[in-house]
Amino acid sequence: MNRGDPRDWMWSEALQMLAQAERLHQQVFKPNVGSAQHRTVNWEPPVDVLETDDALLILAALPGVDPEKIRVTIEEGLLVIAGERLLPDELKRAVIHRLELPQGNFERRIRLPAGRYDAVRSVSANGCLVVRLGKRRAGP
Repeated sequence: MNRGDPRDWMWSEALQMLAQAERLHQQVFKPNVGSAQHRTVNWEPPVDVLETDDALLILAALPGVDPEKIRVTIEEGLLVIAGERLLPDELKRAVIHRLELPQGNFERRIRLPAGRYDAVRSVSANGCLVVRLGKRRAGP
């Protein structure tokens, strides 16, 4: 089989591979819209954990997540941050050209350093959830 100019067939094969990769990407990252009964965790937000003299600070990157829909709990020495990034209505009818922000249910479990914590507070700032766990002072 005569392929002619190598630049032509190499370019054609590269375009075919890119199209195939895009089709696979759309299949793999297709948003999961299951029922609440079949709740699955689709992604974990990245976090930073910082410690000061009087507090433990956890920053979770959650752009586009309604802060009112985020649950923060402490379970057996773990801080659990959970919620859901909802699909915009437009995305349900749109042709997806690129989908990099994860959608659906998320949960992140962070092992807490040894110690006792109180005064748990969380605020949303600049697309991040900031959780502050006050350190309980050792006393008599």
